Amino acid sequence: MDKGHVELEVCPDGVAIITIHNPPVNSLSVPVFLGLRKKYEEALKRDDVKAIVLTGAGDKFSGGFDITSMQGFQKANGDDSSISFVSVDLQTNMVEGSRKPSVAAIQGLALGGGLELAMCCHARLAAPKAQLGLPELQLGVIPGGGGTQRLPRLIGLPKAIEMMLTSKPISSEEARELGLVDAIVPAKDLISTARRWALEITNSQKPKIVSLHKTDKLEALGEAREILRFARQQTMKRAPNLFHPLKCLDAVEVGIVSGGLAGLYKESEVFRECMTSDNAKALVHVFFAQRATGRIKGITDLGLKPRPLKKVGIIGGGLMGSGIATACILNGIQVFIKEINSDFLQAGIDRVKANLMSRVKKGNMSEEKFNRTLALLRGTLDYNDFKDVDIVVEAVIEKLPLKQQIFSDLEKVCPSRCVLASNTSTIDLNLVSEKINAKSRVAGAHFFSPAHIMPLFEIIRTSTTEPQVLVDLLDFGKRIKKVPVVVGNCPGFAVNRTFFPYTQASLLLADLGLDVYRIDRIIAGFGMPMGPFRLADLVGFEVGVASGMTYIEAYPDRVYKSKLFPLLMEEKRLGEKTRKGFYIYDERRKAKPDPELRKYLDKSRSLAGVMPNSKPIQLSDEQVVEFIFFPVVNEACRVLEERVVSKASDLDIASIMGMGFPAYRGGIVFWADLIGAKHIASRLNQLYKTYGNFFKPCAWLEHCAATGQPLSTKVDNNVMSRL
Repeated sequence: MDKGHVELEVCPDGVAIITIHNPPVNSLSVPVFLGLRKKYEEALKRDDVKAIVLTGAGDKFSGGFDITSMQGFQKANGDDSSISFVSVDLQTNMVEGSRKPSVAAIQGLALGGGLELAMCCHARLAAPKAQLGLPELQLGVIPGGGGTQRLPRLIGLPKAIEMMLTSKPISSEEARELGLVDAIVPAKDLISTARRWALEITNSQKPKIVSLHKTDKLEALGEAREILRFARQQTMKRAPNLFHPLKCLDAVEVGIVSGGLAGLYKESEVFRECMTSDNAKALVHVFFAQRATGRIKGITDLGLKPRPLKKVGIIGGGLMGSGIATACILNGIQVFIKEINSDFLQAGIDRVKANLMSRVKKGNMSEEKFNRTLALLRGTLDYNDFKDVDIVVEAVIEKLPLKQQIFSDLEKVCPSRCVLASNTSTIDLNLVSEKINAKSRVAGAHFFSPAHIMPLFEIIRTSTTEPQVLVDLLDFGKRIKKVPVVVGNCPGFAVNRTFFPYTQASLLLADLGLDVYRIDRIIAGFGMPMGPFRLADLVGFEVGVASGMTYIEAYPDRVYKSKLFPLLMEEKRLGEKTRKGFYIYDERRKAKPDPELRKYLDKSRSLAGVMPNSKPIQLSDEQVVEFIFFPVVNEACRVLEERVVSKASDLDIASIMGMGFPAYRGGIVFWADLIGAKHIASRLNQLYKTYGNFFKPCAWLEHCAATGQPLSTKVDNNVMSRL
């Protein structure tokens, strides 16, 4: 497999053009980096070379370092000396320190190591609309090729810190205003202009800028330290569980205090430290896992191509149906939305309009784009408008007879190529399709609310779903910018099933006397978007109770039945929508603890009878996290054991995209493997002895605890057998 190469061409005017070849984004793999070193050595030795232009093949300069190289470095625990991009030799000595000037000709992308390489050059020219940035912190590391030192010297400390900490790129036009780019040049003239520029530097007609030694953009030491202090405060507030952003700021500060070269060595030291951290391993895992969700053995390797997708039909204009419709039309797909009467239909269309209008109000959509997008939506009361749709998504209330009738009607009117999908989250899809002949065309298309915002898209395969349907739905998910995960058909499917113990364990803790607001603080501090009780308020208690009943019926041997939800619902405390649940809410929906909750908690605890000696349970924050998440890990092991997912990494991505599990922990299975099955099983067994079957470790978890085998190895290399 070609991992990239570098070419050198010497022009008649004495300019050597060094070109990176590594499609699709000219990433800096180890062979590319070694090739750059070799070609620079050659160009610097040749007497017929006066100057150098550095560029990338095609329409991109470089998208940065090859992340597979990072995986190799992590597996070697930071000792892999072949990862030459951690050294400063090429950038500092051969490019920046050379007597022959280098000019970077940037088109398309200059990200990460690509931008760092460009900043070593003595000038940078860019095509219009190019993107420049340092996104390394997204992967748990810091810029490792001089970015922490050169970027502040080129554009000033505040903007450099912002670019690094947010990982957001800027356009070449903004880069020109900041001083990161010296000129904007039409793409067709980029190389020729860069050649002239390089020769003008050689002839002293243009300045030769050595970025590492620039100081005119740096703030005075006292001011710089104040900027860094404020950045650290903000970072600790926004990302308290991450250490690499602070390490990045440390490297920046060393450079400012002790000079650029000292800063480079500090950066290299910190880069190695971050690279082998659990956070970096988790984020690199997520990077690859997300890109692998669409590859399913026995499905996507059959040579099937997605069928054309021009029109989608949606049954039901409620919150879910309107959200799905919004996601479709935002991505250029025509939608027919059907309702049972004109009032419901208008309400559904109005919801879609409101979804779009919120983008207009936020400045993310123009009025013109709003009108063009809304024009893709059509409302109907008649199934005849579904005669030429490519996919239908049923999104009505969770009533089996209603869904069965809808699918019978759809089978009669939709074309034979049409995919028939249900957004159900609780009903067995085999039952949904029980009364129709076209069972092979039926699958689940489970969106998460709000459907136009949440990224996860669960595709549920039944025992009769044909591979072409799954290929079509995978393409549909990508078309509407979702992350599709194919899962098997079981109660709760993959995500909701895995996390059903999450709320139940939280309710058990509440019945054991632990403060619900403390639980929420601990779980939010762990990295979840909000705690389980605040989430219950947001979702609504009716939804929580309905989904809870699904698991009580499906898995009666391992559920915890708290009385707390029913007690609150009796008093019309239904969550955020009634402004009272576990919290109370003001007119702006801002939550605050409610002292009245105490009486409901006391009554629930009395009815539960689970508090030993009537004394509230005493647990550390870490023990609370284990109490709530280890049952989730246990259920994840059952999902793997039953092959509801085809690979463990799919469940990791689903937990992040569907439930908000922190990405920097790698997903629920990855996190569990970092902790180790032995500890998890031991802790669950302790809880099992005290509180019963809810905590009993499953067979796969016990096996891994006994053998030391990772939980993630329980995957099916062919096709899911649990359907």
